[in-house]
Amino acid sequence: MTHVTGTLVLAGTPIGDIADAPPRLAAELETADIVAAEDTRRLRGLTRALGIHTTGRVVSYFEGNESARTPELVEALEGGARVLLVTDAGMPSVSDPGYRLVAAAVEKDIKVTAVPGPSAVLTALALSGLPVDRFCFEGFLPRKAGERLSRLREVADERRTLVYFEAPHRLDDTLDAMAEVFGVSRRAAVCRELTKTYEEVKRGGLGELAEWAKEGVRGEITVVVEGAPETGPEELDADELVRRVRVREEAGERRKEAIAAVAAEAGLPKREVFDAVVAAKNADRGGPGPKGA
Repeated sequence: MTHVTGTLVLAGTPIGDIADAPPRLAAELETADIVAAEDTRRLRGLTRALGIHTTGRVVSYFEGNESARTPELVEALEGGARVLLVTDAGMPSVSDPGYRLVAAAVEKDIKVTAVPGPSAVLTALALSGLPVDRFCFEGFLPRKAGERLSRLREVADERRTLVYFEAPHRLDDTLDAMAEVFGVSRRAAVCRELTKTYEEVKRGGLGELAEWAKEGVRGEITVVVEGAPETGPEELDADELVRRVRVREEAGERRKEAIAAVAAEAGLPKREVFDAVVAAKNADRGGPGPKGA
């Protein structure tokens, strides 16, 4: 006799507007044997808003207990239970709890299906005005400045559109780091409070957006960044590097930002562009070039 296992259902939940709840969500919540929720209080708010009640057992499933609770849920699935997984907003497993449970269920040959729902990643990408034919999701960047810069440098030449999540209190630092690595003129969009009352999409160059964010930004944030130019790094001589920096300065950019942007465009270390600018400045004055030049 063939043993029949249960089903793991990953259910998308609204990222803001409750009216965006998938039609199947209410039925799955009402009939699941077990509902594993990232936050059981948020789950109660969701069921109240939908006008329904869960009949199955409700358990918490969040980052802190994900490893410990996964075997328990897999055991229930092996026993034939229908387990519904929901997070606070969006699709489970996408920068939220769920990956461990999906991987464990797949390993046990347990059926995994989904109730498709809202996604901040796809919503922000669609609203950004940036290319959508090829993109990659990078999740949250590291909190420490050095690690954040290292992670960004790893994708400095990535041609696909980049999508990130970020906390509002770290947004200005993140945009500063992006401007330093990608260049102040690289196009981007900061998407805030998607589908909610105060939804806002701010578009512009990374340098411009970094300055805007210094005023303080609230809400759930998704950042979409244009990929690197299709053309490879240009081979520019020192005179051309200096000319491009001066053009940016004349347009109102600070020298530090102009040097960073030109370096990113040319695929060169910022120090090389800085040395060229200093050498040109000293040459204009009749003085020596930079040390080591």
